Amino acid sequence: MTKAGRAAFIDRRLAELYPATPIPLDHQDAYTLLVAVLLSAQSTDKGVNKVTPHLFALADTPEKMRHVPVEKIREIIRPCGLSPAKSKNIAELSRLLVEGHGGQVPRTFEELEALPGVGHKTASVVMAQAFGVPSFPVDTHIHRLAQRWGLTDGRSVEQTEADLKKLFPREHWSQLHLRIIFYGREHCTARGCDGTVCEICRTVYPGRRRAVVTRK
Repeated sequence: MTKAGRAAFIDRRLAELYPATPIPLDHQDAYTLLVAVLLSAQSTDKGVNKVTPHLFALADTPEKMRHVPVEKIREIIRPCGLSPAKSKNIAELSRLLVEGHGGQVPRTFEELEALPGVGHKTASVVMAQAFGVPSFPVDTHIHRLAQRWGLTDGRSVEQTEADLKKLFPREHWSQLHLRIIFYGREHCTARGCDGTVCEICRTVYPGRRRAVVTRK
C-alpha cells in the first residue's frame, strides 16, 4: 500500500469509527478553550476537566482573570502539573488580551503564538476548534501514530504536521486531528500496539512482524 493509499484508508476508516468529534476539553468560549489547552500540556484532558470548573467559577474572562492573584491560580491548577509556569502564563496572557486585544482571543496564529505559554500546537487547537480554521495540531499521539503508519519519517513535530497536511484534504484536518487522538487512545496505544495489533496497523502494514520484546 502506498503512502497515499494508507492515508486514504486511514481518513475513511477513522471517519467511520468517529463520525462525531467532540472536543475533549470542557470550555464555553475561545478564552476558556485557550486556558484549557494551555493547562493540558503534560497533563490529561480528564485532569484538566477536573480543574477548570473551579478556575472558571473564579474567573472565566480575561477581565476577571487578570485580577486574580497568581498564587490563587496556581493553587487551583496545581493538579495539572507545571503550575508555577502555567499560572504566570494564564495571568499574563489575560492581561495582554485585555490591554492589547480588547479582551478577545486573537484570530491569527501570529498573535496567538505571541501570548505567553501559547505554542504552535495550542494556537492550532484554538484556531481549529474556536474559529473553524482548518488546522492540524500534532500532539504526542499523532506524532507517534503518523510514524507508526508510515505517513512521516517523524524527524520533528513540525515535519510531521507538514507531511500530514500534504496527505489529507484541508477540510478534514481539524476533525482528523481529533479522530487520530481518539483512535490512539482507544486502539493504538504506545504499549498496547506495537504496529501489528490494531486494525489500522494490520491493514496498512499487513506483512509487518510482531516486535520481539526481550524481558530481563
